[in-house]
Amino acid sequence: MTGLALELTDLRKSFGPTEIIRGLNLQVQKGHRHAVIGPNGAGKSTLFHLISGRFPVSSGSIKLNGEEITGLAAQQINRRGLSRSFQVTNIFPKMTVFENIRCALLWSRGYKYSFWQMVAKQRQLNEDAEAILERIHLQSRGKVLAGFLSYAEQRALEIGLTIAGDPDVILLDEPTAGMSNTETEQAVDLIRSVTEGKTLVMVEHDMGVVFGLADRISVLVYGEVIATDVPADIRKNRAVQQAYLGEEAA
Repeated sequence: MTGLALELTDLRKSFGPTEIIRGLNLQVQKGHRHAVIGPNGAGKSTLFHLISGRFPVSSGSIKLNGEEITGLAAQQINRRGLSRSFQVTNIFPKMTVFENIRCALLWSRGYKYSFWQMVAKQRQLNEDAEAILERIHLQSRGKVLAGFLSYAEQRALEIGLTIAGDPDVILLDEPTAGMSNTETEQAVDLIRSVTEGKTLVMVEHDMGVVFGLADRISVLVYGEVIATDVPADIRKNRAVQQAYLGEEAA
């Protein structure tokens, strides 16, 4: 798999007089797991909002698989093969786990706005939902209301929602935040499994997760990428040590 999955050129985002993303340039290779790290307030979540169409860009260019997506609505970008999770869990708490996944599958399986179809009777749709539940290890929790899942299970469900439409590019925003060490290990195994053969871009504060998963790492400081490299070289980068990892990392 060759070529660029994402290409961001001179990307800028301002809120009033405050510029959050400042001429950012970033390239993500197809099939890579690419982590974006940086201190709080660096603009990481804003960057995800721009890529996924949640926020409009102030200026600059975003290309997905070589196609310009700057200015497209979030749902249009999603239908071009990009899906994302959120920093705060974003599920339907009063629907069952199975219903959450089935709902996420509807558009990609061609159901769209066919209100006269009874989804409960759509055999292939239901089988596909069960298959995703198995992939995210929630097959035994399918009939449980999503709001009653544990925190780690809710995060796993959100990953299931993110991959349901079979996207080419997956954005995960702090997927292991708030988890115990055991839960984090399980989440990393899940992420590695469901992103096999896909392009993953993730924002993550846990350096063990970042250096264990990422093929390449970009360091974002004050809205600019100050370094992009393989994990081993990011560890040794003096500018990164000073700006983010701390002097003790030297």
